[in-house]
Amino acid sequence: MMVSFFDQFASPSFIGIPLIAIAIALPWILFPTPTSRWLNNRLITLQTWFINRFTNQLLLPLNTGGHKWALLFASLMVFLITINMLGLLPYTFTPTTQLSLNMGFAVPLWLATVIIGMRNQPTVALGHLLPEGTPIPLIPVLIIIETISLFIRPLALGVRLTANLTAGHLLIQLIATAVFVLLPLMPTVAILTATVLFLLTLLEIAVAMIQAYVFVLLLSLYLQENV
Repeated sequence: MMVSFFDQFASPSFIGIPLIAIAIALPWILFPTPTSRWLNNRLITLQTWFINRFTNQLLLPLNTGGHKWALLFASLMVFLITINMLGLLPYTFTPTTQLSLNMGFAVPLWLATVIIGMRNQPTVALGHLLPEGTPIPLIPVLIIIETISLFIRPLALGVRLTANLTAGHLLIQLIATAVFVLLPLMPTVAILTATVLFLLTLLEIAVAMIQAYVFVLLLSLYLQENV
């Protein structure tokens, strides 16, 4: 019986217990913890350097009020990268291919940026709904369009991350299936296809890291509008 390609995105369970909680908690177990020594090992030094560089780059356009989000953004970035990278290993499950999980990250964080804007500077936050110099007949239409675009933001965040990872996993599985089918029939074509599969895997590793960065970067841009 042919197994559906989409079965890899089904949330696994054991004795009726969903294992997505273990897949989400596993990255935190793998992170190296800093020691009380003055000199850290190379892995912790590299991790600290990466987080510092990412935080400085992300918070550069934000004012002082937005720097309170540094710990949250850095933690979310490392968490998403780790989950996406672990999902590329064989016989693993990628939680970020589930739209529910991505929306669970996107909606509360987006809503927090909107609430901060409405609380701290309501006039500026509402001013984003109507560009300056808009003709009077177009004011109602533009307000409706900008309001819809505001509420679509969290949906775009979750769907973008889900679609990119799902498409990459599906493409890798399709090409890998083609390699196994072509190997006994046309070995030369199978070797060329395997080369394409290797290059696609490298591309998917880059996509897993870039999509995590884009997710957090867009959240920082939404925060920038409201602080």
